[in-house]
Amino acid sequence: MSDVLGKVLVVDDDEVIRQLIAVNLNLEGFEVSTATDGQDCLDRVMDVMPDVITLDVMMPCLDGWATAEKLRTEEATSHIKVVLITARAQDDDRRRGMGIGVDAYLTKPFDPAELIQVVRELAFGAQS
Repeated sequence: MSDVLGKVLVVDDDEVIRQLIAVNLNLEGFEVSTATDGQDCLDRVMDVMPDVITLDVMMPCLDGWATAEKLRTEEATSHIKVVLITARAQDDDRRRGMGIGVDAYLTKPFDPAELIQVVRELAFGAQS
């Protein structure tokens, strides 16, 4: 077994947040790839084959909702764990995320330690 805890695809249109998440997960031992929006995520997901995708909701081109729905409806990506990360914390948004079938929901500003914990649990679940 390798030292890598799992593969994560970090999707956020904000470069600062994207790098913050990537650095934290890298330090924790994850292999991290990044994408700048939902379409970039869908274009790269088959090359990366991540265990977990962290997905910002509010993005240009293709938002996190549409991206998560696409990931869930495609057989090749339906098993990948999805964490939605958003500033929108209303119950309706959470219900919408759960309805799509996302695995976790974090609100901005998020605690990096909480993000790492959520990704770690999902990655280990994906590998077992």
